[in-house]
Amino acid sequence: MTDAALTPTPNDCPLPRRRSDFATFNEAVDYAARSAKGLNFHDMRGTLERVYTYSEMREDALGWARRLIAAGVNKGDRIALIAETGPDFASLFCGVVYAGAWPVPLPLPTSFGGKESYIDQLSVQLNSSDPLMLIYPGEIGEMAKAAANRQGCIGTSWEDFAQEPDPECTLPEVGPDDICYLQYSSGSTRFPTGVAVTHKALLNNLAGHAHSMDIGEDDRCVSWLPWYHDMGLVGCFLSLIANQASADLLKTEHFARRPLAWLDLISRNKGNTLSYSPTFGYDICARRISSQSNVAERFDLSRWRLAGNGADMIRPDVMQNFVNAFASAGFRANAFTPSYGLAEATLAVTVMPPGEGIKVELVEEETLSGAQRDLSRPARYRAIVNCGKPIRDMEVVIRGANDEIKGDHQIGKVWCRGTSVMHSYFRNPEATEECLVPSTDGKGDWLDTGDMGYMADGYLFIVGRAKDM
Repeated sequence: MTDAALTPTPNDCPLPRRRSDFATFNEAVDYAARSAKGLNFHDMRGTLERVYTYSEMREDALGWARRLIAAGVNKGDRIALIAETGPDFASLFCGVVYAGAWPVPLPLPTSFGGKESYIDQLSVQLNSSDPLMLIYPGEIGEMAKAAANRQGCIGTSWEDFAQEPDPECTLPEVGPDDICYLQYSSGSTRFPTGVAVTHKALLNNLAGHAHSMDIGEDDRCVSWLPWYHDMGLVGCFLSLIANQASADLLKTEHFARRPLAWLDLISRNKGNTLSYSPTFGYDICARRISSQSNVAERFDLSRWRLAGNGADMIRPDVMQNFVNAFASAGFRANAFTPSYGLAEATLAVTVMPPGEGIKVELVEEETLSGAQRDLSRPARYRAIVNCGKPIRDMEVVIRGANDEIKGDHQIGKVWCRGTSVMHSYFRNPEATEECLVPSTDGKGDWLDTGDMGYMADGYLFIVGRAKDM
């Protein structure tokens, strides 16, 4: 739908909601397509420009799957996709999954680096994932094609690939233990590691955070997060499908130019809003509102049920500044929902129960560093944010220097295990062995997250990266 009188997809419909209780992501797409819900794409000013129901997305995805199979794509092949927020990437991701291949979402170019640095970044990730094909939006064709040529894979725009034949064919069988996709970090790293995520791991994590956040009636997602990062891909795309939620979406670059459009979209939603951001997103919005702005006239944030915090260290001072800036528009501090997660656990490890808001504990800096307290100097404290409780089926423990289990308020290495912990790093057994620790009780490998923290009354507190402490 692209006419002037667009009607966004609804928050609710007669189809009963299922919280990701599917055997494969293919089944999740099939079920979501039976609903009236979908994705609603907005321009930089927050104007609705494309309504994309899950039914239409599934139809397009099946067409992409047929084209991929006709082009020689086999089960287990990797198909790299430039993760632009829009209908093409959404349907292509699902189409690759239907074809039995593994989608590999890769970043768009940013304004911070030049053309050559982006080509270098793409080339490194292509070399690591070894895809059969790279499919990209036509406007970055020169750079994407150069990276594909350097790596030796087929490079084509999705506009051109849409013209390829899509003859009827039998789609491959896909099971819960098959790999669903590869997830790379968003940064340009010299030695990238692709996280191999199975269908079972994905759906277990999506169900876990859906239960932790109590996703239900009248909930709607609003997001500007990039789909090449796990928080955007899993939390604000794949979760929407598997939990049958509608969403209003802005491109990340549009948020960067007009961040308050994010809050405009939240204000328009007459139901409950679920929306997430790293700390800097809240910081930008608070800074954009001047003391002269009549915030209450422009925004209505009273129905923002879950204001998620994650993807970076949560700063209580920034969150308080946001509350101060938008309280008159109805924003409630207890809407903040801190969480902790990482791609190696699919996404979520812990989530703060809804309505509890941000809670902090003051910890002596010497305690954090492990240094001996200098009694001749006054104690200095740092505020540590409570990141919530483990999601369903996730176990979290704190380990000491000799891997012994630590008690409450004892700082150590954060380990977790559960069904949604990654299968492996793709073609990198050394890195896999470094972070996956075999258990002694036969209940599955532990993931050493590389983070330091402590537990207190069932809640997790993150204090920093182990390598930085």
